[in-house]
Amino acid sequence: MQHLVDVTPILENLNDAQREAVTAPAEPTLVIAGAGSGKTRVLVHRAAWLIDVEGLSPQSLLAVTFTNKAAAEMRGRIESLLDMPVAHLWIGTFHGLAHRLLRRHWREANLPQNFQIIDSDDQLRLIKRLLKNLEIDDSRWVPREIQYFINGQKDEGLRPQHLDDDGDPNRRQMIALYQAYEEVCQRGGLVDFAELLLRAHELWRDNAELLEHYRRRFTHLLVDEFQDTNSIQYAWLRLLAGDTGIPFVVGDDDQSIYRWRGARVEHIYRFQKDFPSARVVKLEQNYRSTATILNAANAVIANNNARMGKNLWTEGSDGESIKVYAAYNERDEADFIIARLRDWIDQGNLRADSAVLYRSNAQSRVLEEGLINAGIPYRVYGGLRFFERAEIKDALAYLRLISHRDDDSSFERIVNKPTRGIGARTIDIMRSYARANSCTLWRAAGAVASDELAGRAANAVHAFMQLIERMAQDVAGLDLQEQVDHVIHASGLIDFFKKDKGEKGETRVENLLELVSAARSFEPDPASEMSPLDEFLSHAALEAGEGQADAWEDCVQLMTMHSAKGLEFPLVFLAGMEDGLFPHQRSIADPNGLEEERRLCYVGITRAMQTLYVTYAEQRRLHGMDNFSQPSRFIAEIPDEHIEEVRPRVQVSRPMHTPRRSSAGRAASAPGNELGVRLGQRVRHGKFGDGVILNCEGQGAHARVEVNFETAGTKWLVLSYANLDLM
Repeated sequence: MQHLVDVTPILENLNDAQREAVTAPAEPTLVIAGAGSGKTRVLVHRAAWLIDVEGLSPQSLLAVTFTNKAAAEMRGRIESLLDMPVAHLWIGTFHGLAHRLLRRHWREANLPQNFQIIDSDDQLRLIKRLLKNLEIDDSRWVPREIQYFINGQKDEGLRPQHLDDDGDPNRRQMIALYQAYEEVCQRGGLVDFAELLLRAHELWRDNAELLEHYRRRFTHLLVDEFQDTNSIQYAWLRLLAGDTGIPFVVGDDDQSIYRWRGARVEHIYRFQKDFPSARVVKLEQNYRSTATILNAANAVIANNNARMGKNLWTEGSDGESIKVYAAYNERDEADFIIARLRDWIDQGNLRADSAVLYRSNAQSRVLEEGLINAGIPYRVYGGLRFFERAEIKDALAYLRLISHRDDDSSFERIVNKPTRGIGARTIDIMRSYARANSCTLWRAAGAVASDELAGRAANAVHAFMQLIERMAQDVAGLDLQEQVDHVIHASGLIDFFKKDKGEKGETRVENLLELVSAARSFEPDPASEMSPLDEFLSHAALEAGEGQADAWEDCVQLMTMHSAKGLEFPLVFLAGMEDGLFPHQRSIADPNGLEEERRLCYVGITRAMQTLYVTYAEQRRLHGMDNFSQPSRFIAEIPDEHIEEVRPRVQVSRPMHTPRRSSAGRAASAPGNELGVRLGQRVRHGKFGDGVILNCEGQGAHARVEVNFETAGTKWLVLSYANLDLM
């Protein structure tokens, strides 16, 4: 093909495999993109190639990502590469694109024009209210389990009428609750996250002309993180592609780590069956990590059977060996990590360039204590997100109720917040009326305040309704940020949280003011038929669960390995590498579960750019239990030549007679300490009182122990002089 445009800007700085993917013919393509191999670059340059070289209209391209941040980055990079605006390009998350589709075709989707999106917390609250209305015991029928069941069925594309109870009375009740939940949502015009995807799929499935219209429009489909798609997402894409669409999907089966939330790595294998002519391109050159780190990752993941197969490599240096530290216990592990972090910081490195990764959130507590004591700032990545904070959800509920009086979830959240004398009994009366008359709580409130409630309660309800009406009148015609600012003050939320003189109250006030800033920076879609407020509320619901508020500070990053996906750091610690913790105990006996745990380890290893430490503890107190574990089997899968054991083994007896192992997971001799102490043992000292042995080092006359005394704190004592009574 003779190109009429200069392709140099699009193809420069691409390696051979990236160039092959970007310039692939107009046919289904599966790009297996290893960690750090430039998958985003390939997607961006593919879009630019189709538009600038192949002459594709931007309107014919649909690009799907898994986060709004990734969508914004892709859009910005395409604009930069083409030097032209692509504002109307359909780039977004599955949920964002489904929402856009349903807003355009609300009638065909059998939705009210002003349908409201509810996030996970609102959904859970609705389920709790449903159980109460049906007088069902929520200790037996746990709301979170019902929520999980409903979302799981929707993710598989199943409505209540599609389900069979198989003669199981418990399943029959779950299906009945799913049906009741559906009816409540339909009556209130409420759409949860899973419903967005299912309803968008049904929209195309049940409207042949509409589906054909979008098939003609979106001839090329670009999909990021393809290994993370769930059943309904893949079905939606497959339906849109039909026999004529050209999907270009990028993913890595070795980084599929979200099976617990519905992701199906099998979709990578199924893609080649659904599109038999699909071209497969592998991106194996890594631009992130040293050769040693990549060789370790390759060796670990090679133990998985179900994979496409690839081998990461780099033109960079071999780099340092992987340091493995065998700690006595979790405190010793934390002390070691913090000492290495201090060395890193003292060498002039940024704290934010270091990360401590762990399998379980519970592991962070000891690390956080140590960092606080060491005066090292840190951030728990993936903590409570901005739009999920209680005070933000309170403000959004006021805004929703101002815009849509029939929003029951918002009504219940704020009817007595700040407190205004509307108690649980009054709310129960309103619920009963709403249920009996098949109406919303807003309408029920007006009716019972006039006819059924006593004077004080009636006055309180009337006052609340008048407040909402008055605020709605006051904000009419104001700019979006002025509406938000007015509501957080007029509702009483600012004054309410100011009464809490502690740091928590101050933080909540600051967060509410930040919501005004968020509204100020929000850019409504000029083509949208929604009001700016409704568009902002939808944006807030879609952003919930997406990412933390931007408050960057140079701090050490703490996070689970799941949270670390997509990130990279020059210095990384993988903490708690013990069998039973990582891989997790529940996955060890399950071949599929164990393979996913190994993929998670692969993700953890490949977050490291230059320096990687792997630590484990011989004894760990977690969830109130003392555990004595073997090193993770994943350590033993790393070749010896890539490992450096940091600390010489110390002669300490263990509480059970198991073979001692080196930090690489290999058997080593371990004679007991002749003085007979062991980690975790309780002791008594004449001066310091009762305590627990945390640490031991040395042997013979020079053996020392670290004891955490209940009243005197932590002390190092020479065993031969300490006169400890063993308990």
